[in-house]
Amino acid sequence: MNKTDLIDSIAKDVEITKASAGAGLEAVLKSIHGALTTKDGSVQMVGFGTFKTVKREARKGRNPQTGKEIKIPAKKVVKFSVGKALKDAVN
Repeated sequence: MNKTDLIDSIAKDVEITKASAGAGLEAVLKSIHGALTTKDGSVQMVGFGTFKTVKREARKGRNPQTGKEIKIPAKKVVKFSVGKALKDAVN
């Protein structure tokens, strides 16, 4: 399912226009983006899952073409943990 399919599904389920569904989805994504870029960096949706930012430490890696060792810098990454209800529904 891509973004267009998701908008179509929302519009059908809630019986609203695709434009309204698209605007609603954009608002949700913008809110999640905003929350993840704050100091807390966490969005929890009970039953669905949790998005959170985690600091990844610097580490050593290898260039696959040359085999030369390189240093990979530390950075923040977004992790998603699946909620129990979604996990149960998938299984």
